Amino acid sequence: MNTVTVTKRGADRVRRGHLWIYRSDVVDVAAAGGSLLAVRDDRGNFIGQALYSDASQIALRFLTQAQEEIDRDWWRARIRAAAARRSIPADTNAYRLVYSEGDLLPSLIVDRYDDVLVLQTLSQGTEALKSLFAEILIEEFQPRAVIERNDARVRELEGLPLISATVYGEAPDELEIRQHGLRFVVSPGAGQKTGSFLDQRENRLAARAAARTTNGTRALDCFTFNGAFALHLASVCEEVIGIDISADAVAAAQQNARLNELNNVEFREANVFDVLREFEARGERFDVIVLDPPAFAKNRASLKSAVRGYKEINLRALKLLHPGGVLITCTCSYHVAEDLFLEIVGEAAIDAHRRVQIVEKRMQASDHPVLIGMPETYYLKCVIARVL
Repeated sequence: MNTVTVTKRGADRVRRGHLWIYRSDVVDVAAAGGSLLAVRDDRGNFIGQALYSDASQIALRFLTQAQEEIDRDWWRARIRAAAARRSIPADTNAYRLVYSEGDLLPSLIVDRYDDVLVLQTLSQGTEALKSLFAEILIEEFQPRAVIERNDARVRELEGLPLISATVYGEAPDELEIRQHGLRFVVSPGAGQKTGSFLDQRENRLAARAAARTTNGTRALDCFTFNGAFALHLASVCEEVIGIDISADAVAAAQQNARLNELNNVEFREANVFDVLREFEARGERFDVIVLDPPAFAKNRASLKSAVRGYKEINLRALKLLHPGGVLITCTCSYHVAEDLFLEIVGEAAIDAHRRVQIVEKRMQASDHPVLIGMPETYYLKCVIARVL
């Protein structure tokens, strides 16, 4: 096995629990991108084994700090272990089976949609092993189909092509999944993410529970996508409005409402920022508001404008809530840390002249586990707050 030497700073980073070493901490390497390398510090001490990228700033992604053989059985055991850790309710058949670094399987993601598996290999190292992963998944889980959704932009940083294709079986264009008993039509080979925002699964149940503590008359779901929050709220609220700027998203949400025979949900194609201002101008009020926007801060350079965007929507939402109303507000921007997000909500409350209680602080669903020592695995923050 080829060896790579890294700086003391890089070695210490891994010893503190992180799984990445950046190119700036690589001292000496002679290997092809995608290789598995033994990693040593500048004194020759063994640190671990990692997948190497010759294109990305993330040069090394660690698999183990042990001197063990990494073969087919090793990968199978890691994937089995990740699957065994999942605790999924019986009325749910769509969830994340493997969460990359969170499951000690860097840059490998596997989502399950009923009997279809969606695979992402997001680095040169996992891309080189893609066929092996597909074989293991087929042997272990007997899916109807395996789709690769390797159209994520992060692959461009690895010098990899963007691909979306079926690698096994006959994948349907659409299939029906269940989330807590609700039915949704998803397209795992197209659309956003791998077909659905699985990371909000448990937060939708929490939103429903919080809505039960209000008068439950009107709810507003902003950035509704396929209507998941809205449909979860429909059983406890008399009227639910879902807003999304995408015509395709609104059409999908309407289809899901019909599928569940829910007649108290209305979906509108509109810009959320504009709608919130219009509702305020008309004096409209709600008992529950969900804010689940896309990532406003995709990198550090966009953080300042993202903060303004998050404050704007939270300020408008707080003004629209009845006393006793509940706000479920989220950010999926890793660069917006939890303390910053709470500060944003706090500043919005001050400017809205509202007293606000934090009822619950939440994160991504438990099938997206956070690895201590690797803050990048903690990206989704969800705050449930009540207006007094």
